[in-house]
Amino acid sequence: MNKIIILSLLLTIGLVSCKNSEKEKNKETSKLEIAQQYYKALDQSDDSKMRTLLGDSIVIRENADNYEERFSQKGYTVWLEWDSVFNPTYNILQIEQDGEIVKAKISKMDKRILFLHEEPMVWNEIVRFDNNKIVKVERIEYEVFDVEKFLKNRDGLVSWVDENHPELSGFLYPQTKSVGMKYLQAIELYRNRN
Repeated sequence: MNKIIILSLLLTIGLVSCKNSEKEKNKETSKLEIAQQYYKALDQSDDSKMRTLLGDSIVIRENADNYEERFSQKGYTVWLEWDSVFNPTYNILQIEQDGEIVKAKISKMDKRILFLHEEPMVWNEIVRFDNNKIVKVERIEYEVFDVEKFLKNRDGLVSWVDENHPELSGFLYPQTKSVGMKYLQAIELYRNRN
């Protein structure tokens, strides 16, 4: 009789342990799923979905430039509207969860990048969470980014616009939808200048 009670107790403990371990596994999977939804929301310029994925604020960090910017949820969706003007395509090339973070390799192409960089940009980044909400995205390194070409093309565009279409001057900032529309118009005018 004691053997049956002890065996039943051990089986119960084992089942509870498996359930707890399964909960932990699902918790880890959810961070990966949240990150995948984040990139899908970027790709689709889906500001309502983005708001469900972010914490109250998000920090975007560029390690190469030692630059960091904190956005409120509203501020980030304003940036997302700016980004949408250029019709971006974000592709997840690799993604994996590593403990409490998600590591990803991302490719991005849009009308602005095509003009400035002439090919997709590719970078590695880390997505950080707090209570299953994204609070920080940190670009660790660029694998494909020719900064000299990017800056040369951007500076050439700015100079040409200042000289030929001063009404569009100042199209780089702030990163809002209306300024993004001026940026896109500047690119189109520059391309059709001949």
